[in-house]
Amino acid sequence: MSLSYYKTLHWLVLVAFFLVLAGCLAERRPVIRGVLHGDLTWQGDVLVAGDVVLEEDVKLTILPGTRVRFMAADAGPGDFVDHPHFPGNELIIKGQVHAVGTPAEPIIFEAVDPDAKAGFWGAINLFSSKEAVFEYCIFRQADSAIHSWDSQVYIEQSLFEDNLVGIRFNESEILIERNLLRNNYTGIRFHFGSPVICENKFINNNVNLFVTSHPRDYHIENNSFGVPAEYHVVLGENVPEDVNLQRNFWLYPDDAAHEQSFYDGRRSPYLGRTLIEPPRTAPSSQVGLSWTP
Repeated sequence: MSLSYYKTLHWLVLVAFFLVLAGCLAERRPVIRGVLHGDLTWQGDVLVAGDVVLEEDVKLTILPGTRVRFMAADAGPGDFVDHPHFPGNELIIKGQVHAVGTPAEPIIFEAVDPDAKAGFWGAINLFSSKEAVFEYCIFRQADSAIHSWDSQVYIEQSLFEDNLVGIRFNESEILIERNLLRNNYTGIRFHFGSPVICENKFINNNVNLFVTSHPRDYHIENNSFGVPAEYHVVLGENVPEDVNLQRNFWLYPDDAAHEQSFYDGRRSPYLGRTLIEPPRTAPSSQVGLSWTP
């Protein structure tokens, strides 16, 4: 056989090898787009292109160690859509989702670009979901990492960091327990809803808690509110009633009076007041994560 024959054969073998390798990598890094139905399982490295809608019949299971990474909104032809809620790519979940990681293998939701700023991707939007469970998860770089409307949601043992809003909800039955919310513009923001918010730790947020409208049937206690950049609590213009926040632990800047950390009836006569007495004198022993991200 001639030398050129062996060179050609060698080249063909290399091409075949890289095609197989590319196929394997594609299988390990599926790109999710469009409208989805049925029972679904995600694992490994999952890329989200555009706004992905999971319809009412969906039961999505996300396995421990999975990384769900959101591509840029204009990542490629056919990937850009007119985002209905937030500027970046979103998961719009009308069915059920179970994202349960472990301390050793948390589930991560983040931007495909590790250097992207908060707001790069939109949200995990829950719309009338009958059950949405997030445990041992990490959420980074979102506009509103979890955004729930009229859903039943359980969020425990999870980290929210470097988002515009960590958790946002409206008209939802939601349990938020033993999470760490740090370095977000707003930790938790809600409108109506029936939340149980207990044993969470807030660190280095601009605003720890923003109540936008008529809170009711809420239970918020045994949280540890670290010093915010602006406010511990902000009440929106549709909150004329007092908000009960007793039995929480509060830290304040050394150079500011306690009242300056609350934007409420102390600042505007049209708003209610945040009632914090009696506060905890020390954080709960159960507050925050039981694991180290």
